[in-house]
Amino acid sequence: MSRRCTLATCQLNQWVLDWDGNRDRIVQAIIEAKSAGARLILTPELCIPGYGLLDHWLEDDVYTHSWDIVAEIMANPDCQDIIIDLGLPIQHRGRSFNARVITLNGEVLAVRPKLDLCNDGNYREMRYFTPWLRGKVQDYNLPPVIQQLKRKQIRCRIGDVVFETRDTSFASETCEELWTPKSPHLDYSLEGVEIILNSSGSHHELRKLDTRINLVREATETTGGVYMYSNQRGCDGDRLYYDGCALIAIHGQVLAQGSQFSLRDVEVHTATVSLKRIWASRTSRSRGMQGNDPTVREFERVRVDFNVCHSSQLSGSKYSPTPPRAPRYHVPEEEIALGPACWLWDYLRRSKQGGYLVPLSGGIDSCATAAIVFSMCCLVIQEVQAGNAVVIADAERLYGDHIDNSITPQQFCNKIFTTVFMGMKEQSSKETRERAADLAKAIGSHHVNTNIDPMFNALSEVVTSVLDFTPKFKTSGGSWSENLALQNFQSRSRMVLAYGLAQLIPSSRGSAGNLLVLGSANVDECLRGYLTKYDCSSADINPIGGISKTDLKRFIAWAEIHFNLPILHSFLTAVPTAELEPITESYVQSDEADMGFTYDELSTLGRLRKTMKLGMVGMFEELLEDWSGHMKPRQIYAKVADFMKFYAINRHKMTTMTPGLYLESYTPDDNRFDLRPFLYPVMFPFERRKIENMLRQMEEGEVSRN
Repeated sequence: MSRRCTLATCQLNQWVLDWDGNRDRIVQAIIEAKSAGARLILTPELCIPGYGLLDHWLEDDVYTHSWDIVAEIMANPDCQDIIIDLGLPIQHRGRSFNARVITLNGEVLAVRPKLDLCNDGNYREMRYFTPWLRGKVQDYNLPPVIQQLKRKQIRCRIGDVVFETRDTSFASETCEELWTPKSPHLDYSLEGVEIILNSSGSHHELRKLDTRINLVREATETTGGVYMYSNQRGCDGDRLYYDGCALIAIHGQVLAQGSQFSLRDVEVHTATVSLKRIWASRTSRSRGMQGNDPTVREFERVRVDFNVCHSSQLSGSKYSPTPPRAPRYHVPEEEIALGPACWLWDYLRRSKQGGYLVPLSGGIDSCATAAIVFSMCCLVIQEVQAGNAVVIADAERLYGDHIDNSITPQQFCNKIFTTVFMGMKEQSSKETRERAADLAKAIGSHHVNTNIDPMFNALSEVVTSVLDFTPKFKTSGGSWSENLALQNFQSRSRMVLAYGLAQLIPSSRGSAGNLLVLGSANVDECLRGYLTKYDCSSADINPIGGISKTDLKRFIAWAEIHFNLPILHSFLTAVPTAELEPITESYVQSDEADMGFTYDELSTLGRLRKTMKLGMVGMFEELLEDWSGHMKPRQIYAKVADFMKFYAINRHKMTTMTPGLYLESYTPDDNRFDLRPFLYPVMFPFERRKIENMLRQMEEGEVSRN
């Protein structure tokens, strides 16, 4: 007996509370899996309602509606003769659980709740769900909508179970359980389970994919057997982009891998595996002894009267084992080009708005934002040319006309994307104005070139009349406060103008709807607070809010070549400047000089503070070693002290930050990821005393040695 089976996993672009759409995408995946000969399909975590519901998980309706959709899938004629692993929330004995419901031919085989909940970083699962205890199994009373189906099934088993078909065995694992030190698949494997199914809602973070793939490969390399991984993909309504990459692996080798970034709503991947080959990887005597250890739990087995494997006659010819393939990884520059672009497309089409607008300053940040929108347009045209009906329908709504294969990304960009240069006669250089116009021409955006002097002057005159005091820039002898206030007059005027244009440009061009305003503040500037509250950092969404300046520069260099945009080189060589102060023969405003930090230094400090979870003293101690080659201890102390001072002073700005796509581990987004106070003892006197004592001891020791 060959024992060959075709297994299917998928990645679905689900949307929170889009009940009909989520159901239809699941059904489409099941149909595609069956057409490839699969008899088992894995779907993403909580794919019925969508993953990112947040406090909607506290609503009883969500649980009821989820079972309604399960019942419709179970009764669908196209969803028979295949084992389906579905993700939804369930209620049981007064508690709520993040669960898998495994069905076959109109019957619920069992419910498998999640054992290890993700409760850090972007995730708050324990706010909504209860973790299930390992090894625990009970009866579960199915809801009326399931009891009314053809089989009239009243109850099933719920808990940490193993499924045993006529010809193989499988067990479910859910997302976080793969990342824990004691993953359930270890015990499942020692109990002889051959196929592990992991459904996930894992978000995209720069440079994260290799860790995830390595975990899957290690799981099969250590334990033998097959590991299947399914993930959501796309923007389901929040600050995360779920990046797909569904996997099927065996013996440490990848057999199938889904794309990480794509505009396709449904993507199914199958692999044919020979289960007979698992035996060879499990013949180790030490493994046998571990499996025989009395501390290894015996699992309750749910018997399934169904064949997962193909018949011997078919498997010898039609279903040959899928050969291994090398995993596919994107470089970080590609991740920036593709991830935010896909997220922007989902946001635009699902919000039913008319397009995007970005204030284009001539600097790196707004340039990167514009390049990402152009990347989105390129992806849309690729899918149009590939005949993607869903993308074509959304694109034609935005374009306002029929779209065929002759349309270019620049033509599409011109219809849905407006760039605006909002300059000042004395502050804005000719070079930045020309760079902005040249970039707009290269990507095809509808470009507006204007000055905000009338707005600035009007506001200045009002303030002067109210106070009977005329503020001046520091180049004209003004104080620090005057200089800062005048800069903020400009930046806040730009925000007001940006929203006015976003509402009226479609009408002026004969189109309907509004434009969404894009922010372009990078993660380092947010961390340092180097932005004006309610200026152009205040927007509808911010695609680069979770990307460091260092990575943005690398992305621009990559995009110059891969998007054939030579104009981008001039943005890389320009000195970063906000151009909020008058330019004189001896003075041009510089961002890094204003901040007192290089962008690389801010990235380092941000990672120490958030990712390494270090306070002020811990950061100083760490940097004593890392920066000792180019900085003295007192200089390091000054950097750390200044960083913490500005972080504390500006922390309140994070409470009103534009929702930004999360991509970096030290994102300071107060609303979701960085749950810290916004009122601090600014000078951190206790921490400063400790560091000063350390410095005194170091300097005294240096003197004694000399």
